[in-house]
Amino acid sequence: MLAPTVNFEAGHIEKIPVIIKNELINSINILVKKCIQLSQENWDSFETSWDFKVHPLVKSHVNTISEAYNLWNAECESRFNTLKSNEEELNRVFTDIYGLQDELTPEVEDKDVTVRKADLVRDIKSFISYAVGCMFGRYSLDVEGLAYAGGEWNSSKYTSFIPDKDDIIPICDEEYFEDDIVSRFIEFVSVVYGSDTLEENLKFIADALGDKGTPREVLRNYFLNDFFKDHCNTYQVTGSGKRPIYWLFDSGKKNGFKALVYIHRYAPDLIARMRTGYIHPQQARYRTQVELLQSQIDDASSTSERVKLSKQLKKINEQLLELNKYEEVVHHWADKMEPMDLDDGVKANYAKFQELLAKIK
Repeated sequence: MLAPTVNFEAGHIEKIPVIIKNELINSINILVKKCIQLSQENWDSFETSWDFKVHPLVKSHVNTISEAYNLWNAECESRFNTLKSNEEELNRVFTDIYGLQDELTPEVEDKDVTVRKADLVRDIKSFISYAVGCMFGRYSLDVEGLAYAGGEWNSSKYTSFIPDKDDIIPICDEEYFEDDIVSRFIEFVSVVYGSDTLEENLKFIADALGDKGTPREVLRNYFLNDFFKDHCNTYQVTGSGKRPIYWLFDSGKKNGFKALVYIHRYAPDLIARMRTGYIHPQQARYRTQVELLQSQIDDASSTSERVKLSKQLKKINEQLLELNKYEEVVHHWADKMEPMDLDDGVKANYAKFQELLAKIK
């Protein structure tokens, strides 16, 4: 009667007459406030919350990510059970007030409890996302919440883990650059949990991601193939699409060159710096590899060795060809020194730079 559509505003709910016995008001208020607090704590554990402070797997005095996850799992389980119990108690109170004991049961099914339980794959991926945020300076291990989202840069916020200096983090299928994303991630894990347990922690993370290969290979494959897709899904606005804040500069399917950039640190000379500091050196490396592989093929002592080297040569040649074409596009944009107005929004800006960037799927 108050709201014939499916849209219910707070004012509608406020107008619904409710019977509450005076002697129960205190206990109802306590239960309701606790439920709200638990739900808020749960929401604030994820970086899309305005009140996000630090990732739940980053805990002081914990040396392994498995221990951190176990603590987080126990915390989530306790929060879930408490919220469920409180909601059932509220149901009992109101079914008693309205005399509906024969019509309704107070039990709440797990699927209807609105806080999340721990999820290993999701939580490891969100940990990786937080690590990338620290690489760019969006977050810091030394301050809570957002450390930088535009405005004046304050380097004093970063002492434990120093952000990338040029806002360009390359993602390649080999460790070609000093600030390669896998190298930086490994450094981050070492800082958070200590160097003594590094290999154990990397294995735990890789096992959670579920791919084949060594932990470093699994991490590289994840950053190359899945990180940006997961990032877009995290920063998805209901009804208006995906709004990534880390942009993937991408030469194409052959993985000739990829690099992440944090849009809040974008400057008009960034693309020019990417071209001279990353793309040109990468082209030179590919050309050197082509010459070396060709020489090795000529000197190969067996057919199997020649086939293996030829396969590598084909791959590098394809990456070089792809990167050469990409460099021409980048050159054009580097000369433009294109500014970015963040007030235009992610969607408009991403569309403007689209020919340089990975497609948002």
